[in-house]
Amino acid sequence: MASAAAAPIDIAMEIEVDPQSLPPAQPAATVVIFRRGQESDAPELLMLVRSKTLSFVGGAAVFPGGRVDPADFELAASLAPEQEADEIAHRIAAIRETLEETGLAIGLTQPVNASDATAARAMLHEGASLAEVLGQFDWNLAFDALTPFAQWLPRFKHTRIFDTRFYLTDLGTGAVDIAVDGTENTRMFWASARDALAMADSGKIKAIFPTRRNLERLAQFNDFAAARADAERHPILPVTPWIDERDGKKIVRIREDCGYPVCWGHLSEVAG
Repeated sequence: MASAAAAPIDIAMEIEVDPQSLPPAQPAATVVIFRRGQESDAPELLMLVRSKTLSFVGGAAVFPGGRVDPADFELAASLAPEQEADEIAHRIAAIRETLEETGLAIGLTQPVNASDATAARAMLHEGASLAEVLGQFDWNLAFDALTPFAQWLPRFKHTRIFDTRFYLTDLGTGAVDIAVDGTENTRMFWASARDALAMADSGKIKAIFPTRRNLERLAQFNDFAAARADAERHPILPVTPWIDERDGKKIVRIREDCGYPVCWGHLSEVAG
């Protein structure tokens, strides 16, 4: 006797918001790194392609970033007043994760040569904390180099829950050394926000819902100064997508008061 066919999965039910049954969100930080465009006048952004073997957004193109570790909170507590320590810990995580993932040393008060950046990255990969790296190279952090841009808190079933703060920073020049870490990311590339969206539309990269919305927002700006000014104009409010309907079809929607020119997307952008 032939086996019965599996029932089709209702994607909307699989990703529907269900905050009461979900675990607490993990704090995370992501940084959008600008450089002057090499191929056009539009600024370029650094993006990573995550390994397909990863359970969380494997194969997707994302900005550098990751979880805020306990050591990040410890360092923040030693550098900032109590009321500012949580925010500073997120900026520390953005700086640390960028160095770990890309080899770029951002958010420092002094310029860093490629040799020192490589050695510092190796220390992090071997388990050293950012505090130990700072002490080894006599570096100091420049927290003002990171501009708060957004806070995303998606709460969908069957996905890991992260409360992610996004930051902007500017390299200025394009003369920088980057290299994949070979574990979490398998490719890195610079592209304007418009070009990255075109790559996603053509299937050259996979961009999940928050990444698309952020690229659409960033594509409005012709330079870093304009993007930073926009970020400073809008309050940083948690963006938590929900399921809605548009023209009789289920979509994913976000709030309209955070500066995003497009506030909805297709379910497939979440289910990935």
